[in-house]
Amino acid sequence: MSARLLEGGPVAARIKQSVVDKLMGIPLGRRPKLTAVLVGDDPGAKFYARSQAKGCEEVSLRYELVELPADISEGDLVLKLRELNNDDDVTGIILMMPVPEHIDGRAMQGLIDPLKDVDGVHPVNLGHVVQGKMDLAPCTAQAIIELLDEAEVDYYGAEVVIVGHSEIVGKPTALLLLDRFATTTVCHIGTSDKGMLAHHTREADILIVAVGVAGLITKEHIKPGAIVIDVGTNRQKDPETGKTRIVGDVVAADAMEVAGMVTPVPGGVGVVTSAILLRNLVTCAELQGKV
Repeated sequence: MSARLLEGGPVAARIKQSVVDKLMGIPLGRRPKLTAVLVGDDPGAKFYARSQAKGCEEVSLRYELVELPADISEGDLVLKLRELNNDDDVTGIILMMPVPEHIDGRAMQGLIDPLKDVDGVHPVNLGHVVQGKMDLAPCTAQAIIELLDEAEVDYYGAEVVIVGHSEIVGKPTALLLLDRFATTTVCHIGTSDKGMLAHHTREADILIVAVGVAGLITKEHIKPGAIVIDVGTNRQKDPETGKTRIVGDVVAADAMEVAGMVTPVPGGVGVVTSAILLRNLVTCAELQGKV
């Protein structure tokens, strides 16, 4: 068996086109504005900020990067977030992660106005996911659903296993799938430590992996013909070339041999997540009555 690639590019393009269509006729100066707050100079966060700026430019959304020193006090960061909350020109706010160790990132994200929470991580928006509302659900969780919809999945009663229980991927994705009447199991480090991970994943019609451990899932974990959604993005040095490459949590060659459909890394969940962020910004504008 040779799996079919479930590419993220076409899904991302469709989402971006929906953004363009919604903003048709709105002058650039009145279009939604995304403000990203970067504390310090983490390379990964800087790379993501550049990607956000490029994405906004592609669909003619406004973008602003607020760069703050790594030694800023938590109190001063609170003041900056409140300032942005009160700025009518700012439609969406995202706090770039990670933040320096002396900053409580989760607490700071909780200070962002829920209607400006473009990343979907405020407790209010996470609470809405419990009710099956996707308006401002976490971007990656939405991206997973979009890819499964693209695969024309029959959710009803399907055996779904999610490996990873983070609050921005595993947990909200599980809730969204439960709302679609999938039979959903969530595995985590405890499952692995008990030696039960493959026992669960081999039963999955749909296997979603979001742990951040390169090569965690091999062919022994995958049910023949399953749909495999690989959320992992790990930097790994190629032993032959010495160059750094991006790999997923799933051994790609194994998945291609056993599964029915597989998302590539890169080019799968990540590109759709980036497009969802842009759509969430427009949703923020709609909820605020600006478009």
